Amino acid sequence: MLNIKKDLNDKNLVVALEGRLDTTTAPTLEEELKAALPGVEDLVFDLASLEYISSAGLRVLLSSQKTMNKQGKMVVKNVSEEVNEIFEVTGFSDILSIE
Repeated sequence: MLNIKKDLNDKNLVVALEGRLDTTTAPTLEEELKAALPGVEDLVFDLASLEYISSAGLRVLLSSQKTMNKQGKMVVKNVSEEVNEIFEVTGFSDILSIE
């Protein structure tokens, strides 16, 4: 189960994720981002309540990063120890801007 909360303020979008981002929930997030990202210059993923991320979830973050490289910047915030460990092991900690 994944809850997605989006807060769009002008060209700034904050996406708060709660639950599990995996093969079941990643396509939903992908669709929501596809609709929300045009025109966004500042994207923030708030992962404070994200319990788990799978390779499918990582793919969505990578895809968002590629999009934002062309139109602005992307930051990942409030990463839990468990999720940060996954970022470290996969090398995503070097790809993503994590605060």
